[in-house]
Amino acid sequence: MSTATDLFSAPGKGSREPLAARMRPRKLDEYIGQDHIIGPGRLLRRAIQADQLTSVIFYGPPGTGKTTLARVIANHTKSNFVTLNAVLAGVQQIRDSIAAADDQRKLYDRRTILFVDEVHRWNRAQQDALLPWVENGTIILIGATTENPFFEVNKALVSRSRVFQLKQLTENDLREVANAALADRERGYGRWNVTLESAALDHLVSTASGDARSILNALELAVESSVPFWPPADGTAIHIDLKTAEESIQQKVVLYDRDGDYHYDVISAFIKSLRGRDPDAALYWLARMIAAGEDPGFIFRRMLISACEDTGLADPNAITVVESCARAFDRVGLPEGRFHLTHAALYLATCPKSNSAMAFFDALASVEKEDTEVPNHLRDGNRDAEGFGHGQGYAYPHSYRDHWVAQQYLPDELVGRLFYIPSEQGYEGRIRPEVLNRRELQIAAISDDMDNFESSAGGNVAGGTAGDGTHRAGLAGSSGAGSSGAEGAVQASTGTDSRAPAAAAYDKFYFGMEGKKKLFSAPRGEILTFSPGNRGRDEWTLRLDSGKTKALLELRTVLFDQSRTARHHRVLVCRADDGLLLWEAIRQAPEGLTTGLCAHPRGKDMLERYAESLDSLDRPLLHVVPGGMPPGGQDTAKETELFEGVRFDRILCRDAAATTEGIRAFFDSCKPWAADNAVAVCSARNPSRGMRLSSLLGKDNPLRAEIQDAENAFFADPENPLFNWNKETVRTALLQAGIDANCDHFHITEAKRITEIDIARWTDSEKSPYGAAVLAAVGTIRLGAFAAALREIASRGPVAWEYDVLVCAGSFNA
Repeated sequence: MSTATDLFSAPGKGSREPLAARMRPRKLDEYIGQDHIIGPGRLLRRAIQADQLTSVIFYGPPGTGKTTLARVIANHTKSNFVTLNAVLAGVQQIRDSIAAADDQRKLYDRRTILFVDEVHRWNRAQQDALLPWVENGTIILIGATTENPFFEVNKALVSRSRVFQLKQLTENDLREVANAALADRERGYGRWNVTLESAALDHLVSTASGDARSILNALELAVESSVPFWPPADGTAIHIDLKTAEESIQQKVVLYDRDGDYHYDVISAFIKSLRGRDPDAALYWLARMIAAGEDPGFIFRRMLISACEDTGLADPNAITVVESCARAFDRVGLPEGRFHLTHAALYLATCPKSNSAMAFFDALASVEKEDTEVPNHLRDGNRDAEGFGHGQGYAYPHSYRDHWVAQQYLPDELVGRLFYIPSEQGYEGRIRPEVLNRRELQIAAISDDMDNFESSAGGNVAGGTAGDGTHRAGLAGSSGAGSSGAEGAVQASTGTDSRAPAAAAYDKFYFGMEGKKKLFSAPRGEILTFSPGNRGRDEWTLRLDSGKTKALLELRTVLFDQSRTARHHRVLVCRADDGLLLWEAIRQAPEGLTTGLCAHPRGKDMLERYAESLDSLDRPLLHVVPGGMPPGGQDTAKETELFEGVRFDRILCRDAAATTEGIRAFFDSCKPWAADNAVAVCSARNPSRGMRLSSLLGKDNPLRAEIQDAENAFFADPENPLFNWNKETVRTALLQAGIDANCDHFHITEAKRITEIDIARWTDSEKSPYGAAVLAAVGTIRLGAFAAALREIASRGPVAWEYDVLVCAGSFNA
């Protein structure tokens, strides 16, 4: 067994370590690069500083700082720190390490952190031996690997660890590494007058390929070979020109590594060429794989998947062709079998495409969200028909003409929900009219009971309770209480495309955005982190979501779709008192940081109570600030202390304002707290484009036209800042403020129950500017008749109330 001093101890006097070893950072502040996992406010940095590290796996190319990061952790932790090299350590050393860790826990209640370099080199038996000790907390594992852990490391270990991907260092990072070595008097070359030409530094950086060790090794050779003997006297001038730099480093060659990520990049390019119907590109990538010695069985496997995933029912024969080619290849073998590979690839690259099979992920998303019962008429009638009526009412399709009958097959809660939408390509294009016609007949057959389903078109009619001031934004005037109501009284929200759940599920499984409408192109970015599922956290979020209306959840989906929040992002949620966006931010950025701004102390207290069941590192940081909006006052020092110097990658706010100037002010307030390339997203109700009360009246009601004229005049007031804006005017105002924003309107339908209080508020000509406008247009008698008509409509039950919400996504470029 080796201890922390074996790998991380300082060298003894007279030892001569390479420059790369001497320049290893000793603390977090010396660490260069990898800001996405170790930058200010990131989860890993906070865990190291708090000495609350859980099992982690560092994955990345050589020279990106995996072992260095373990060294930094060793210098920060109070736990017993043990190191092993997977190449050198035998079974006995592993057992000794586990025994020592068990003793530390039993005798001193002290954790043991075990760092394993090249963890992928361990065989399965060695990894399995460590698993129970990681699971019971005796050992906190830190693994370092250059191979993708999802392929090379025991899945049970990965599921119990957070995975952090270290990227190749940027050119600026490498320059910082080189300059630090030249300036450091203790470990580098600061004792001598070393001058490095800019062209020489550029060459070292460009050929280092993001590897800090490579540039330090080259710098060491260039410096120390430029004098007759080493070390020279202090202050000696050493000049490094381009020629010296070229002699000190050789260009690296990237090879096709069948066991590495490049292997998966090439097959990915091949499949995407098939999907994009580019036969030339498909043949090129196919030839490249065969020339590199790729397993033909692996290629056929991916084509079999593509035949159903990307071609699908647009050409049902595709799966048959690929399967036949695969069987023929097994009989023929290479080299002639290349014809069968080519035949299958060309067929897939030229046939029509449909990914309608992704409807499965729509259904899967519903299964995860809904807890529904099997309809009684679909249950097994062989066992319980007599006692419980199971199977009663089922219509046997083969007893009807065309062997089909319209009846309900989905659970009551999902009636009308669309999962499968046939494309217009190939075979699907031919069956599309019949599928849609049957669906319409099916919905019509069960539409008598409207409470059994949410939408006759298959989308969601977002249900929810309308708060006391729900419609003040649409019906209030421009001054007095009306304006404040417009700013603060919105409690319902938006709807989105009914396919959003499918796109979310597809993204989860494939980390792609195919088939998803993107209104704003803020990149989600590469997946750089991973956390195992947390059952306590998942149950906690389900409890929270259960109290939210579907309209609010749909608005949340829209805002996060526009933000493209990644797992490692630092997210600031404004007006977070209700927790709607805050909890979703924690789910979407588990390795980042979530901070919430609350308008009231009671909101902060409520959120903190909800968050008590979360691990301390998963809890959001909460602050109370005026209005719950980003601070922009005079006390800059106090505001900087509020966020501990952190800048945010994503800033979100629901109902940020009710006027163009208010929306602009929100984005202006975000600027001081936005990181480079940050994105801010907000929503705002647009009352002038929303539903009018006159639309509730029947078309044959003579009051309808009169009230409609009054409403048109009221909402068309160009001087009222609540009504005189739309997406074009808002985007123009933001552009004038230097903010590149994309704005779009979303229409929401909510099942609203109109109350007597609502009607009285709307028709009060003394307190409601809307009521005063209608009174002026139609008179007292007609206004009373209007109120009576609304009461009669309200007595029938909830109405489909439509809203318009503007969602703006603005980027803050570096």
